Amino acid sequence: MKPTARSEKEVRPQNTSLLLAALSGLLQVLIFPRFGITPLALVAVAPLLIACAREDSARARFVVGWLAGAIYWAGVCYWIYDVMHSYAGLSAVGAGAIFAAFFLAKGLYLAVFSIVAGPLMRQTWAIPAVAATWVSFEGLHQYLAFTWLQLGNAGIDLPLLPRLAPFTGIYGPSVALALINVALAVLIVRRGFRELVWLSPLVLLFFLPTPPAAFPAAETARLVQPNIHPDELREGRWNYTRHAQHLERMAYLSEGADAAPPALVIWPEYPVPAYYSDDEKFREYMSQLAIQVGAPIIFNSIERGGPGGRQPLNSALVVNEHGELLSQYSKMFLVPFGEFVPWPFSHFIDKITLEAGNFFPGAEVVVTEAGGHRIGTFICYESVFLRGVREFVYRGAEVLVNISNDSWYGRSAARHQHLLIARMRALENSRWLLRATNDGITSVIDPAGRVSASLPSFEQNVMSARFGYRGELTWFTRFGQWFLTLCAAASLAAILVSRRLGYLEKREK
Repeated sequence: MKPTARSEKEVRPQNTSLLLAALSGLLQVLIFPRFGITPLALVAVAPLLIACAREDSARARFVVGWLAGAIYWAGVCYWIYDVMHSYAGLSAVGAGAIFAAFFLAKGLYLAVFSIVAGPLMRQTWAIPAVAATWVSFEGLHQYLAFTWLQLGNAGIDLPLLPRLAPFTGIYGPSVALALINVALAVLIVRRGFRELVWLSPLVLLFFLPTPPAAFPAAETARLVQPNIHPDELREGRWNYTRHAQHLERMAYLSEGADAAPPALVIWPEYPVPAYYSDDEKFREYMSQLAIQVGAPIIFNSIERGGPGGRQPLNSALVVNEHGELLSQYSKMFLVPFGEFVPWPFSHFIDKITLEAGNFFPGAEVVVTEAGGHRIGTFICYESVFLRGVREFVYRGAEVLVNISNDSWYGRSAARHQHLLIARMRALENSRWLLRATNDGITSVIDPAGRVSASLPSFEQNVMSARFGYRGELTWFTRFGQWFLTLCAAASLAAILVSRRLGYLEKREK
Protein backbone atom coordinates (compact mmCIF):
# COMPACT_ATOMS: atom_id res chain seq x y z
CA MET A 1 0.00 0.00 0.00
CA LYS A 2 1.33 3.43 -0.91
CA PRO A 3 2.22 5.39 2.25
CA THR A 4 0.11 8.44 2.99
CA ALA A 5 1.55 11.92 3.43
CA ARG A 6 0.96 11.56 7.15
CA SER A 7 2.91 8.30 7.46
CA GLU A 8 5.81 9.74 5.45
CA LYS A 9 5.97 12.73 7.80
CA GLU A 10 6.02 10.42 10.78
CA VAL A 11 9.06 8.47 9.60
CA ARG A 12 11.09 11.24 7.95
CA PRO A 13 12.93 13.70 10.20
CA GLN A 14 12.01 17.33 9.96
CA ASN A 15 14.50 19.65 8.30
CA THR A 16 14.95 21.52 11.56
CA SER A 17 15.87 18.27 13.31
CA LEU A 18 18.45 17.48 10.63
CA LEU A 19 19.98 20.93 11.05
CA LEU A 20 20.11 20.49 14.83
CA ALA A 21 21.78 17.10 14.43
CA ALA A 22 24.37 18.48 12.02
CA LEU A 23 25.04 21.37 14.41
CA SER A 24 25.53 18.94 17.30
CA GLY A 25 28.00 16.85 15.30
CA LEU A 26 29.95 19.96 14.34
CA LEU A 27 30.03 21.33 17.89
CA GLN A 28 31.38 18.01 19.18
CA VAL A 29 34.19 18.21 16.61
CA LEU A 30 35.09 21.72 17.78
CA ILE A 31 35.56 20.54 21.38
CA PHE A 32 38.71 18.60 20.58
CA PRO A 33 42.05 19.31 18.87
CA ARG A 34 42.69 20.77 16.38
CA PHE A 35 40.14 23.36 17.57
CA GLY A 36 40.06 22.62 21.31
CA ILE A 37 37.14 24.91 22.19
CA THR A 38 36.43 22.91 25.35
CA PRO A 39 33.61 25.09 26.80
CA LEU A 40 31.46 23.94 23.87
CA ALA A 41 31.28 20.58 25.63
CA LEU A 42 28.64 22.19 27.89
CA VAL A 43 26.24 22.64 24.95
CA ALA A 44 27.45 20.41 22.08
CA VAL A 45 25.07 17.48 22.63
CA ALA A 46 21.98 19.62 23.40
CA PRO A 47 20.96 20.26 19.74
CA LEU A 48 20.85 16.52 19.04
CA LEU A 49 18.72 15.95 22.15
CA ILE A 50 16.31 18.68 21.07
CA ALA A 51 16.01 16.97 17.69
CA CYS A 52 15.33 13.64 19.41
CA ALA A 53 12.60 15.22 21.54
CA ARG A 54 10.95 16.72 18.43
CA GLU A 55 10.73 13.43 16.55
CA ASP A 56 8.07 10.84 17.41
CA SER A 57 9.36 8.26 14.95
CA ALA A 58 12.19 5.95 15.97
CA ARG A 59 13.26 5.84 12.33
CA ALA A 60 13.49 9.63 12.17
CA ARG A 61 15.53 9.72 15.37
CA PHE A 62 17.81 7.07 13.92
CA VAL A 63 18.51 9.30 10.92
CA VAL A 64 19.23 12.45 12.96
CA GLY A 65 21.47 10.50 15.34
CA TRP A 66 23.33 8.87 12.47
CA LEU A 67 23.90 12.26 10.86
CA ALA A 68 25.32 13.75 14.08
CA GLY A 69 27.49 10.71 14.71
CA ALA A 70 28.86 10.54 11.17
CA ILE A 71 29.78 14.24 11.23
CA TYR A 72 31.48 13.85 14.59
CA TRP A 73 33.59 10.83 13.68
CA ALA A 74 34.47 12.21 10.24
CA GLY A 75 35.49 15.55 11.74
CA VAL A 76 37.50 14.23 14.67
CA CYS A 77 39.17 11.32 12.87
CA TYR A 78 39.67 13.02 9.49
CA TRP A 79 43.32 11.94 9.67
CA ILE A 80 42.35 8.31 8.98
CA TYR A 81 42.05 9.12 5.29
CA ASP A 82 45.65 10.31 5.06
CA VAL A 83 46.93 7.33 7.06
CA MET A 84 45.24 4.94 4.65
CA HIS A 85 46.29 6.89 1.55
CA SER A 86 49.86 7.84 2.48
CA TYR A 87 50.97 4.81 4.48
CA ALA A 88 48.62 1.94 3.65
CA GLY A 89 49.29 2.29 -0.07
CA LEU A 90 45.63 2.81 -0.99
CA SER A 91 44.52 5.00 -3.86
CA ALA A 92 42.58 8.15 -3.06
CA VAL A 93 39.36 6.34 -3.96
CA GLY A 94 40.19 3.31 -1.83
CA ALA A 95 41.25 5.42 1.16
CA GLY A 96 38.13 7.54 0.78
CA ALA A 97 35.94 4.43 0.72
CA ILE A 98 37.55 3.04 3.88
CA PHE A 99 37.23 6.40 5.62
CA ALA A 100 33.56 6.74 4.64
CA ALA A 101 32.84 3.21 5.84
CA PHE A 102 34.54 4.09 9.13
CA PHE A 103 32.60 7.22 10.01
CA LEU A 104 29.29 5.85 8.76
CA ALA A 105 29.74 2.73 10.90
CA LYS A 106 30.80 4.70 13.98
CA GLY A 107 27.86 7.04 13.48
CA LEU A 108 25.52 4.14 14.19
CA TYR A 109 26.27 4.48 17.91
CA LEU A 110 24.60 7.89 18.07
CA ALA A 111 21.84 6.61 15.78
CA VAL A 112 20.86 3.89 18.25
CA PHE A 113 21.37 6.26 21.20
CA SER A 114 18.94 8.72 19.58
CA ILE A 115 16.26 6.04 19.19
CA VAL A 116 16.48 5.39 22.93
CA ALA A 117 16.87 9.03 23.99
CA GLY A 118 13.66 10.27 22.33
CA PRO A 119 11.17 8.61 24.73
CA LEU A 120 13.43 9.36 27.70
CA MET A 121 13.42 13.07 26.85
CA ARG A 122 9.66 13.12 27.49
CA GLN A 123 10.02 12.01 31.11
CA THR A 124 10.35 14.30 34.12
CA TRP A 125 13.51 12.38 34.98
CA ALA A 126 15.00 12.86 31.52
CA ILE A 127 18.13 14.60 32.79
CA PRO A 128 19.67 11.68 34.72
CA ALA A 129 18.21 9.02 32.40
CA VAL A 130 19.56 10.45 29.15
CA ALA A 131 22.92 11.32 30.73
CA ALA A 132 23.33 7.75 32.00
CA THR A 133 22.39 6.42 28.57
CA TRP A 134 24.92 8.68 26.87
CA VAL A 135 27.72 7.38 29.08
CA SER A 136 26.60 3.78 28.58
CA PHE A 137 26.94 4.16 24.82
CA GLU A 138 30.34 5.82 25.24
CA GLY A 139 31.48 2.80 27.22
CA LEU A 140 30.50 0.45 24.39
CA HIS A 141 33.14 1.85 22.04
CA GLN A 142 36.03 0.25 23.92
CA TYR A 143 34.55 -3.20 23.32
CA LEU A 144 33.59 -2.78 19.65
CA ALA A 145 36.39 -2.33 17.10
CA PHE A 146 37.72 1.21 17.61
CA THR A 147 37.53 3.79 20.38
CA TRP A 148 38.98 7.27 20.61
CA LEU A 149 37.83 10.52 22.25
CA GLN A 150 34.89 10.72 24.65
CA LEU A 151 32.93 13.74 25.88
CA GLY A 152 34.67 13.50 29.25
CA ASN A 153 38.09 14.05 27.64
CA ALA A 154 37.13 17.71 27.29
CA GLY A 155 36.47 17.82 31.04
CA ILE A 156 40.16 17.57 31.90
CA ASP A 157 40.58 21.25 30.96
CA LEU A 158 37.34 22.52 32.52
CA PRO A 159 36.90 23.70 36.12
CA LEU A 160 35.95 21.14 38.79
CA LEU A 161 35.35 18.18 36.45
CA PRO A 162 38.88 16.70 36.76
CA ARG A 163 38.11 16.05 40.43
CA LEU A 164 35.69 13.30 39.38
CA ALA A 165 38.05 11.16 37.29
CA PRO A 166 40.04 9.56 40.17
CA PHE A 167 36.72 8.25 41.51
CA THR A 168 34.76 7.41 38.35
CA GLY A 169 37.26 7.32 35.51
CA ILE A 170 36.43 9.36 32.44
CA TYR A 171 32.75 8.49 32.85
CA GLY A 172 32.28 10.96 35.72
CA PRO A 173 33.30 14.00 33.64
CA SER A 174 31.26 12.59 30.75
CA VAL A 175 28.09 12.22 32.81
CA ALA A 176 28.52 15.69 34.33
CA LEU A 177 28.76 17.26 30.88
CA ALA A 178 25.87 15.12 29.64
CA LEU A 179 23.69 16.24 32.58
CA ILE A 180 24.27 19.88 31.65
CA ASN A 181 23.51 19.23 27.99
CA VAL A 182 20.28 17.36 28.75
CA ALA A 183 19.20 20.08 31.17
CA LEU A 184 19.70 22.72 28.47
CA ALA A 185 17.69 20.67 25.97
CA VAL A 186 14.87 20.16 28.49
CA LEU A 187 14.72 23.90 29.17
CA ILE A 188 14.44 24.67 25.45
CA VAL A 189 11.93 21.91 24.66
CA ARG A 190 9.49 22.41 27.53
CA ARG A 191 10.94 25.01 29.92
CA GLY A 192 10.96 22.42 32.69
CA PHE A 193 12.70 24.50 35.34
CA ARG A 194 11.59 22.16 38.12
CA GLU A 195 13.48 19.35 36.48
CA LEU A 196 16.75 21.21 37.01
CA VAL A 197 16.75 19.76 40.51
CA TRP A 198 18.44 16.75 38.89
CA LEU A 199 21.55 18.92 38.50
CA SER A 200 21.92 19.29 42.26
CA PRO A 201 24.43 16.38 42.59
CA LEU A 202 26.91 18.54 40.65
CA VAL A 203 27.22 20.68 43.78
CA LEU A 204 29.23 17.81 45.26
CA LEU A 205 32.05 18.68 42.86
CA PHE A 206 32.98 21.56 45.17
CA PHE A 207 33.59 19.09 48.00
CA LEU A 208 35.80 16.63 46.13
CA PRO A 209 39.57 16.80 46.74
CA THR A 210 41.49 19.30 44.65
CA PRO A 211 44.73 17.99 43.11
CA PRO A 212 47.78 19.74 44.56
CA ALA A 213 49.53 22.36 42.46
CA ALA A 214 52.68 20.19 42.39
CA PHE A 215 53.52 16.56 43.14
CA PRO A 216 56.80 15.24 44.59
CA ALA A 217 59.19 14.60 41.70
CA ALA A 218 62.46 13.24 43.03
CA GLU A 219 63.44 11.06 40.06
CA THR A 220 64.70 11.81 36.56
CA ALA A 221 63.67 10.04 33.36
CA ARG A 222 65.44 10.43 30.04
CA LEU A 223 62.96 10.29 27.14
CA VAL A 224 64.42 9.83 23.65
CA GLN A 225 62.70 11.23 20.55
CA PRO A 226 64.61 9.98 17.45
CA ASN A 227 62.32 11.54 14.80
CA ILE A 228 62.44 8.65 12.32
CA HIS A 229 59.95 9.20 9.52
CA PRO A 230 58.10 6.09 8.27
CA ASP A 231 59.09 6.93 4.70
CA GLU A 232 62.68 6.03 5.58
CA LEU A 233 61.56 2.39 5.60
CA ARG A 234 59.57 2.57 2.39
CA GLU A 235 62.07 3.61 -0.20
CA GLY A 236 64.63 0.84 0.07
CA ARG A 237 66.92 3.01 2.17
CA TRP A 238 66.78 0.94 5.36
CA ASN A 239 69.69 -1.47 5.40
CA TYR A 240 72.31 -2.74 7.81
CA THR A 241 74.39 0.42 7.53
CA ARG A 242 71.45 2.72 8.26
CA HIS A 243 70.36 0.46 11.11
CA ALA A 244 73.81 0.69 12.71
CA GLN A 245 73.86 4.46 12.25
CA HIS A 246 70.45 4.73 13.86
CA LEU A 247 71.52 2.68 16.90
CA GLU A 248 74.58 4.90 17.32
CA ARG A 249 72.31 7.93 17.27
CA MET A 250 69.98 6.34 19.85
CA ALA A 251 72.96 5.56 22.08
CA TYR A 252 74.20 9.14 21.85
CA LEU A 253 70.77 10.51 22.79
CA SER A 254 70.37 7.96 25.58
CA GLU A 255 73.63 8.96 27.23
CA GLY A 256 72.36 12.52 27.60
CA ALA A 257 74.24 15.40 29.15
CA ASP A 258 73.37 14.73 32.80
CA ALA A 259 76.15 14.02 35.25
CA ALA A 260 74.15 11.44 37.20
CA PRO A 261 72.41 8.45 35.59
CA PRO A 262 68.61 8.76 35.38
CA ALA A 263 66.13 6.40 37.00
CA LEU A 264 64.89 5.33 33.55
CA VAL A 265 65.80 5.72 29.89
CA ILE A 266 62.78 5.40 27.62
CA TRP A 267 62.77 4.81 23.87
CA PRO A 268 59.54 5.20 21.87
CA GLU A 269 57.60 2.73 19.83
CA TYR A 270 58.85 3.29 16.29
CA PRO A 271 59.08 1.43 13.00
CA VAL A 272 62.71 0.33 13.24
CA PRO A 273 63.00 -3.46 12.74
CA ALA A 274 64.35 -4.51 16.13
CA TYR A 275 64.21 -8.20 17.10
CA TYR A 276 65.73 -8.55 20.56
CA SER A 277 65.22 -12.29 21.04
CA ASP A 278 66.19 -13.23 17.46
CA ASP A 279 69.20 -10.94 17.07
CA GLU A 280 72.20 -11.73 19.24
CA LYS A 281 74.08 -8.61 18.16
CA PHE A 282 71.15 -6.37 19.07
CA ARG A 283 70.81 -8.08 22.47
CA GLU A 284 74.47 -7.49 23.20
CA TYR A 285 74.20 -3.91 22.01
CA MET A 286 71.28 -3.11 24.34
CA SER A 287 73.00 -4.86 27.25
CA GLN A 288 76.17 -2.81 26.85
CA LEU A 289 74.25 0.41 26.37
CA ALA A 290 72.25 -0.10 29.59
CA ILE A 291 75.50 -0.74 31.49
CA GLN A 292 77.08 2.33 29.95
CA VAL A 293 74.09 4.58 30.71
CA GLY A 294 73.76 3.11 34.19
CA ALA A 295 69.98 2.89 34.09
CA PRO A 296 67.20 0.55 32.96
CA ILE A 297 66.18 1.08 29.32
CA ILE A 298 62.61 0.58 28.12
CA PHE A 299 62.41 -0.05 24.37
CA ASN A 300 60.27 -1.51 21.62
CA SER A 301 60.96 -4.84 19.91
CA ILE A 302 59.18 -7.34 17.70
CA GLU A 303 59.05 -10.60 19.63
CA ARG A 304 57.47 -13.99 18.95
CA GLY A 305 54.65 -15.85 20.63
CA GLY A 306 51.06 -16.95 20.14
CA PRO A 307 50.14 -20.25 18.44
CA GLY A 308 53.31 -22.16 17.66
CA GLY A 309 55.40 -19.46 19.32
CA ARG A 310 56.12 -17.76 15.97
CA GLN A 311 53.48 -15.04 15.75
CA PRO A 312 54.91 -11.47 15.83
CA LEU A 313 54.20 -9.49 19.00
CA ASN A 314 54.54 -5.71 19.41
CA SER A 315 56.48 -5.71 22.68
CA ALA A 316 57.98 -3.40 25.29
CA LEU A 317 61.15 -4.77 26.86
CA VAL A 318 63.08 -3.59 29.91
CA VAL A 319 66.82 -4.18 30.29
CA ASN A 320 68.26 -3.19 33.67
CA GLU A 321 71.44 -1.23 34.42
CA HIS A 322 73.37 -4.52 34.53
CA GLY A 323 72.33 -5.40 30.98
CA GLU A 324 69.87 -8.11 32.05
CA LEU A 325 66.44 -8.52 30.53
CA LEU A 326 63.87 -7.82 33.24
CA SER A 327 60.56 -8.15 31.44
CA GLN A 328 58.60 -8.31 28.22
CA TYR A 329 55.09 -6.93 27.79
CA SER A 330 53.30 -7.52 24.49
CA LYS A 331 50.60 -5.17 23.30
CA MET A 332 47.14 -6.53 24.07
CA PHE A 333 44.97 -3.96 22.26
CA LEU A 334 46.00 -3.83 18.61
CA VAL A 335 45.29 -1.02 16.14
CA PRO A 336 42.75 -1.87 13.41
CA PHE A 337 44.34 -1.49 9.95
CA GLY A 338 47.72 -0.89 11.58
CA GLU A 339 48.65 -4.03 13.49
CA PHE A 340 45.84 -6.20 12.26
CA VAL A 341 43.54 -5.78 9.29
CA PRO A 342 39.92 -6.80 9.89
CA TRP A 343 38.27 -9.19 7.49
CA PRO A 344 37.45 -8.69 4.62
CA PHE A 345 39.84 -5.75 4.17
CA SER A 346 42.88 -7.97 4.77
CA HIS A 347 42.68 -9.16 1.17
CA PHE A 348 43.48 -5.81 -0.43
CA ILE A 349 45.07 -3.42 2.08
CA ASP A 350 48.86 -3.20 2.02
CA LYS A 351 50.82 -3.06 5.20
CA ILE A 352 51.00 0.25 7.03
CA THR A 353 53.87 -0.75 9.29
CA LEU A 354 56.37 -3.58 9.23
CA GLU A 355 54.41 -6.77 9.95
CA ALA A 356 51.12 -4.83 10.00
CA GLY A 357 48.15 -7.09 9.65
CA ASN A 358 50.15 -9.96 11.17
CA PHE A 359 50.59 -8.96 14.81
CA PHE A 360 49.20 -11.21 17.51
CA PRO A 361 47.83 -9.69 20.76
CA GLY A 362 49.67 -10.22 24.03
CA ALA A 363 48.09 -12.34 26.73
CA GLU A 364 48.77 -10.57 30.03
CA VAL A 365 49.61 -7.36 31.83
CA VAL A 366 53.23 -7.16 33.02
CA VAL A 367 54.47 -4.89 35.81
CA THR A 368 58.26 -4.60 35.98
CA GLU A 369 60.43 -4.39 39.11
CA ALA A 370 63.32 -2.00 38.47
CA GLY A 371 65.42 -0.04 40.94
CA GLY A 372 63.16 -0.99 43.84
CA HIS A 373 60.04 0.36 42.12
CA ARG A 374 57.30 -1.04 39.89
CA ILE A 375 56.72 0.20 36.34
CA GLY A 376 53.74 -0.31 34.03
CA THR A 377 54.48 0.12 30.31
CA PHE A 378 51.74 0.18 27.71
CA ILE A 379 52.12 0.77 23.99
CA CYS A 380 50.74 3.58 21.85
CA TYR A 381 47.00 3.15 21.08
CA GLU A 382 46.48 1.22 24.32
CA SER A 383 46.18 4.59 26.07
CA VAL A 384 42.56 4.80 24.90
CA PHE A 385 41.57 1.71 26.93
CA LEU A 386 41.06 2.91 30.50
CA ARG A 387 40.40 -0.61 31.76
CA GLY A 388 43.75 -1.77 30.37
CA VAL A 389 45.85 1.09 31.76
CA ARG A 390 44.09 0.81 35.10
CA GLU A 391 45.12 -2.85 35.32
CA PHE A 392 48.83 -1.90 35.42
CA VAL A 393 48.29 0.36 38.42
CA TYR A 394 45.96 -2.10 40.15
CA ARG A 395 48.75 -4.68 39.90
CA GLY A 396 51.23 -2.36 41.56
CA ALA A 397 52.69 0.04 39.00
CA GLU A 398 54.04 3.15 40.75
CA VAL A 399 54.65 4.99 37.48
CA LEU A 400 53.16 4.58 34.00
CA VAL A 401 55.17 4.58 30.78
CA ASN A 402 53.60 4.97 27.35
CA ILE A 403 55.86 4.28 24.36
CA SER A 404 54.20 5.53 21.21
CA ASN A 405 54.69 6.21 17.52
CA ASP A 406 52.38 8.93 16.21
CA SER A 407 54.33 9.39 12.97
CA TRP A 408 51.45 7.90 10.99
CA TYR A 409 49.31 10.90 11.96
CA GLY A 410 51.58 13.30 10.09
CA ARG A 411 50.92 16.90 11.11
CA SER A 412 47.26 16.28 11.86
CA ALA A 413 45.49 16.91 15.15
CA ALA A 414 45.59 13.19 15.99
CA ARG A 415 48.84 13.46 17.96
CA HIS A 416 47.29 16.20 20.15
CA GLN A 417 44.14 14.11 20.57
CA HIS A 418 46.28 11.13 21.61
CA LEU A 419 48.06 13.22 24.24
CA LEU A 420 44.70 14.45 25.58
CA ILE A 421 43.61 10.83 26.01
CA ALA A 422 46.85 9.90 27.81
CA ARG A 423 46.37 12.80 30.22
CA MET A 424 43.06 11.31 31.37
CA ARG A 425 44.73 7.94 32.09
CA ALA A 426 47.25 9.68 34.38
CA LEU A 427 44.46 11.56 36.18
CA GLU A 428 42.24 8.49 36.66
CA ASN A 429 45.01 6.53 38.35
CA SER A 430 46.88 9.45 39.96
CA ARG A 431 50.19 8.38 38.43
CA TRP A 432 53.02 10.12 36.67
CA LEU A 433 52.91 9.12 33.01
CA LEU A 434 56.13 9.21 30.98
CA ARG A 435 55.30 9.32 27.28
CA ALA A 436 58.12 8.75 24.77
CA THR A 437 57.19 9.12 21.10
CA ASN A 438 59.02 8.78 17.81
CA ASP A 439 58.50 12.35 16.57
CA GLY A 440 56.21 13.93 19.17
CA ILE A 441 54.48 14.69 21.36
CA THR A 442 57.03 13.37 23.91
CA SER A 443 55.71 14.47 27.30
CA VAL A 444 55.72 13.97 31.04
CA ILE A 445 52.24 14.10 32.59
CA ASP A 446 51.73 14.58 36.32
CA PRO A 447 49.16 12.65 38.44
CA ALA A 448 46.61 15.45 37.92
CA GLY A 449 46.72 14.99 34.15
CA ARG A 450 48.80 18.13 33.56
CA VAL A 451 51.68 18.18 31.07
CA SER A 452 54.71 19.16 33.13
CA ALA A 453 57.29 18.91 30.31
CA SER A 454 57.31 18.16 26.59
CA LEU A 455 59.48 18.23 23.48
CA PRO A 456 58.67 20.00 20.20
CA SER A 457 57.43 17.66 17.50
CA PHE A 458 59.34 16.70 14.35
CA GLU A 459 62.82 17.14 15.74
CA GLN A 460 65.41 14.75 17.09
CA ASN A 461 65.86 15.43 20.79
CA VAL A 462 66.11 14.00 24.29
CA MET A 463 64.38 15.24 27.43
CA SER A 464 65.48 14.76 31.03
CA ALA A 465 62.39 15.38 33.14
CA ARG A 466 61.43 14.96 36.75
CA PHE A 467 58.81 12.50 37.96
CA GLY A 468 57.90 10.56 41.08
CA TYR A 469 56.72 7.13 42.18
CA ARG A 470 53.30 6.82 43.87
CA GLY A 471 51.80 3.86 45.68
CA GLU A 472 48.30 4.91 46.77
CA LEU A 473 45.33 3.76 44.70
CA THR A 474 42.47 5.96 43.55
CA TRP A 475 38.87 4.84 43.94
CA PHE A 476 38.77 4.19 40.19
CA THR A 477 41.91 2.05 40.31
CA ARG A 478 40.52 -0.01 43.19
CA PHE A 479 37.07 -0.63 41.77
CA GLY A 480 37.47 -0.19 38.02
CA GLN A 481 34.50 0.69 35.83
CA TRP A 482 31.95 0.65 38.64
CA PHE A 483 30.51 3.98 37.55
CA LEU A 484 29.98 2.80 33.97
CA THR A 485 28.18 -0.27 35.34
CA LEU A 486 25.99 1.99 37.50
CA CYS A 487 25.14 4.18 34.51
CA ALA A 488 24.34 1.14 32.37
CA ALA A 489 22.01 -0.23 35.07
CA ALA A 490 20.31 3.15 35.50
CA SER A 491 19.93 3.51 31.74
CA LEU A 492 18.40 0.06 31.35
CA ALA A 493 15.97 0.71 34.19
CA ALA A 494 14.98 4.08 32.69
CA ILE A 495 14.40 2.52 29.27
CA LEU A 496 12.20 -0.23 30.71
CA VAL A 497 10.17 2.20 32.80
CA SER A 498 9.78 4.55 29.84
CA ARG A 499 8.53 1.72 27.62
CA ARG A 500 6.09 0.66 30.32
CA LEU A 501 4.74 4.19 30.69
CA GLY A 502 4.42 4.51 26.92
CA TYR A 503 2.47 1.24 26.80
CA LEU A 504 0.09 2.44 29.52
CA GLU A 505 -0.47 5.74 27.73
CA LYS A 506 -1.43 3.92 24.55
CA ARG A 507 -3.90 1.72 26.45
CA GLU A 508 -5.53 4.74 28.01
CA LYS A 509 -5.97 6.32 24.59
